[in-house]
Amino acid sequence: MVTFLAGGTGTPKLLDGAAGVFDPAETTVVANTGDDVELGGHLVCPDVDTVLFAGGGVLDTDRWWGIADDTTATDDELHRLADAAGLESGPRYLPESAQTAGRDIARWRRFSGVAEFMEIGDRDRAVHITRTSLLDEGNSLTEVTRTLADAFDLDVSLLPMSDDPVATLIHTDEGTMHFQEYWVHRRADPAVRDVEFRGADDATITDEVADALAEPVVVGPSNPVTSIGPMLAIDGFADALADTPVVAVSPFVEDTVFSGPAADLMAGVGYDPSTAGVAEAYPFADAFVLDTADGTDLDRPVVRIDTRIDGPEDAERVARAVSEALAEVS
Repeated sequence: MVTFLAGGTGTPKLLDGAAGVFDPAETTVVANTGDDVELGGHLVCPDVDTVLFAGGGVLDTDRWWGIADDTTATDDELHRLADAAGLESGPRYLPESAQTAGRDIARWRRFSGVAEFMEIGDRDRAVHITRTSLLDEGNSLTEVTRTLADAFDLDVSLLPMSDDPVATLIHTDEGTMHFQEYWVHRRADPAVRDVEFRGADDATITDEVADALAEPVVVGPSNPVTSIGPMLAIDGFADALADTPVVAVSPFVEDTVFSGPAADLMAGVGYDPSTAGVAEAYPFADAFVLDTADGTDLDRPVVRIDTRIDGPEDAERVARAVSEALAEVS
């Protein structure tokens, strides 16, 4: 048995070739939900859905977001209507009083659907409608995710990090904004001052996640702050990792990040934006997989290999290095 912690695109890319190394039937993926956002009344779970769509063979791997060849008729019409009605586009964060009214799942991350600032494909939207409706019927996010995973015929077990809402909020020099506004709308432009995982103090891990964390854990090359950080902020999560073998793949080659805003976010919360900073952020990691060009000296076992992942063959190569590192510390 092995458990992957997934957020952003790093770990999903690794999972693209992991089946050649780790039996999917014995693999669990715990996905970050700190990036979740309610848009126009529908709960969007980007990191859950990346794994869901990739496992279902429908992921748009050009963007690593949404469903390949999806149409956007609804999104297009939303923007046409807003323009015709003279409604301002861009993120329309709902008033503070609306953030905690109604469904608990939507806390601190609710946006109007007027001229959506995130492009949601039509088939993609059907997933969000189904998810939100099943939650409204009284199911937990874990139960709903299992239902959707069955619909997409996933080989691995997919779990949200918690059934409780956690919202990743980025404090910038231009004010506080939800991660999706910072990343999707602002393209990580504002300078990061801090990152808050609102709701994490009250969130708990489920029994299913607790069981998964009792197995050897792989932290893929995901963003340590906004992909893995929300998980670590939940009570008991980091403690569970300290009690099981953990191998982490660095998303950096020394001080160069492969992709995304990890460097700015790490600097913003006080970590050196580098492999050394990742090691500091992951005191529970027993071993690391680093790129062959990464000469960072760590105080833990290291397996070095070409860690760039541009397809399934690359992913399998890195997964084999992960397996080697796990064997060393298990």
